[in-house]
Amino acid sequence: MGEGPTFVSVTIFALDSKSFFSANMRIFLTYIALLATLQASAQSTQDMQSIRSMCGCHEVTFAFAETFSPDTGYEFHDNYSASALEWVQMVSDQGDLMQLQHILVFGQGQIVKHWRQDWTYEPDESMMYNQGRTWTFVKNDPLEVAGRWSQSVFQVDDSPRYSAIGTWIHADGKHYWEAESRTPLPRREYTKRSDYDVMDRLNRHEILATGWVHESDNKKILLDGEQEVLIAEEKGRNTYTRVADEKCQAAIDYWEEYNPFWSAVRAEWATHYTAENAQLNLKSKVEGKPLYVHFMSHPTSEISSLVQSFIE
Repeated sequence: MGEGPTFVSVTIFALDSKSFFSANMRIFLTYIALLATLQASAQSTQDMQSIRSMCGCHEVTFAFAETFSPDTGYEFHDNYSASALEWVQMVSDQGDLMQLQHILVFGQGQIVKHWRQDWTYEPDESMMYNQGRTWTFVKNDPLEVAGRWSQSVFQVDDSPRYSAIGTWIHADGKHYWEAESRTPLPRREYTKRSDYDVMDRLNRHEILATGWVHESDNKKILLDGEQEVLIAEEKGRNTYTRVADEKCQAAIDYWEEYNPFWSAVRAEWATHYTAENAQLNLKSKVEGKPLYVHFMSHPTSEISSLVQSFIE
């Protein structure tokens, strides 16, 4: 009889220890999950602040230089440089989707609607450039895009260019995002060069106190059957220096007037940028004119028919 209570008390102690450990483990795991959630929220907030800081009026310098070729007989092309005044307008800010429209200002207040960049947090789908005028749209694995942003870039007529997925980094006083993507030839070369077919880019956007910098390490690739031949490598650096918004007043006025038209254009294109459609093939011209020329008169009633006329 004397050993019975001892046996029972030991058993109870063991059960209590397990319960104690289990309860504390649940508390610990809850704490870790909460901490991860808070860190992700803080990360996302910093990400959004960085993207939003790209908006406003900027003096921009564009600079590109070929740096290397595996072909010892290759003749390097001249460096390219240009400058412009550019307004970056936040078109839509939904937190997990931010659309930024670039508008060039030149001469005596003339403007040109430039490129657009869409930032999407943990995107469900991605746009991949193939070659020529062909893009593929695919579903993303949620685990592969967790905590990451896609930057999708569009032409002046809101047709596609390229997209890439990367993580915003905030460390040591720096705020930057970088990612790799296959892209069409840049606008500065696609009417002048025929010795390569696609460009493989490593893009880096870094936020500075004075504005932001877009750096790119580019590979110019010739597609030869199943082989991919590196023609040359190139370094790009586009510097956006913030200036008073008043300098871009012409762009601000233009967007206020024509925002409804371009909103309708984006809405039409969005119906074709889905994984359900799988692939998008575009014509370069219809009736002898590229799409942006058709859009110059802002023909609101013809948006849908014009866009669809360019889809093969």
